[in-house]
Amino acid sequence: MVLVLARGMFCPKDHRQHLNLVRMWPEFRLAYTKLVTVSTDGPVETYEFREQVGASWPFLSDPERVIQKDLDIAEYTDPTHDPMIPHTFVLAPGLRIHAIYHGYWFWGRPSNEDLRRDLREVTQSCRPDWDLSVDGLRERWDADDRSDFFPYGRSFADLIKEQQDPASEY
Repeated sequence: MVLVLARGMFCPKDHRQHLNLVRMWPEFRLAYTKLVTVSTDGPVETYEFREQVGASWPFLSDPERVIQKDLDIAEYTDPTHDPMIPHTFVLAPGLRIHAIYHGYWFWGRPSNEDLRRDLREVTQSCRPDWDLSVDGLRERWDADDRSDFFPYGRSFADLIKEQQDPASEY
């Protein structure tokens, strides 16, 4: 999962980052990877921001600044908007932090190439069938032992059902 903590609709840097993510979104879906954006905007501004960039993943609104306060990431240089300092988290299964990008300056935000590299590393570390040439993997397949192969003990029908449920963790 990639979690983006954004300043919000008023920020041109957030717009550019999200336009880049929109281009990468089909790859996220193909690779069973979730993407979520949270900003300190209210619900209407959050909806408008999502629509302006053409995103189809969840955008969440935190106008009470719960995340900003809990993580102590208030952007004190902008008292007018009182946003949180932009961060992008690449999360491994179990919501373990794999990488953190600090985006106060635009170049501190991850490029799509950075995200591909991080997500490749996460996927490689958690998918036993990442490399089909690993010793013993072919023999387990031939013996009809599918426990080390995607979808790891679940049926594809269950997997599809989970993917259609926004609350699921695939």
